Amino acid sequence: MTDSNALDPEDRKIVTLARSARARNGVPEGAAVRDDTGRTYVAGTVALESLRLSALRTAVAMAVASGAKSLEAAAVVSEAESLPTDDLAAVRDLGGAGTPVLVAGPDGEVRQTLTAG
Repeated sequence: MTDSNALDPEDRKIVTLARSARARNGVPEGAAVRDDTGRTYVAGTVALESLRLSALRTAVAMAVASGAKSLEAAAVVSEAESLPTDDLAAVRDLGGAGTPVLVAGPDGEVRQTLTAG
């Protein structure tokens, strides 16, 4: 477990945004990504009959659709203990293999920091 109080303020911000998206929308996951200019993109799980996307893949898609060229970091708030490889692949595609992905529980406590690679 990572001490959430020891996080960089910008990383703490994306965890808070991801947690808020999850709670506000009543979805299983919330995610936020920060691009190389400092802009953030926040999303929740998409669960339509014809479209299913994790919160993280949705946040990455929002960043791409808004013109982001790279990612600095990502955060996911979920009850799940791990992330699907497709989620990490989406972050890697835009941010590179070394992009940190913070995984937090519903309480906002960061459980682990992964890399997209």
